[in-house]
Amino acid sequence: MISFLWAEDKNHVIGYKGRLPWKLPNDMKRFKDLTIGKSIVMGRRTYESFPNGPLPKRLNIVMSRNSKYQVKEPAVLINDISDLSKYVDMNSEIVVIGGSKIFEAFKDIVDRLYLTKIDYEFKGDVKMIDLDYSKFKLIEKEGGIMDEKNIYPYTFETYQRI
Repeated sequence: MISFLWAEDKNHVIGYKGRLPWKLPNDMKRFKDLTIGKSIVMGRRTYESFPNGPLPKRLNIVMSRNSKYQVKEPAVLINDISDLSKYVDMNSEIVVIGGSKIFEAFKDIVDRLYLTKIDYEFKGDVKMIDLDYSKFKLIEKEGGIMDEKNIYPYTFETYQRI
């Protein structure tokens, strides 16, 4: 099963200068809860945004057209979606975490969407791709809890392909 996991603002912004434009610890906790023990697929820029290298307790798969691109072990490099089956059981949940080019590559085969909608406008240089939500059913929606560390209004939404 292929899942997408991302957060976006009111204007579908997902990144700015290689980073998330916001700090939302509850979203980071959700990200961790949904990816621990699973395979995560990302592009080079997303991989390079991790300050300490590959994320622990999950298989980090970096997708790049550059076959000579170096990833730090235990991460693995793939050049095409077809290479994925060399490293993962395609029946397990594989979580695609961005960026936009990687989401675009998987959009026709994604089964589940884990979305954090942030009700705020941020400056950004990367937007989420257009998805046809008519092909998905909202199966879970939870209002986010705001506090001194989570200062933006947000919701967690989960969609399943119909």
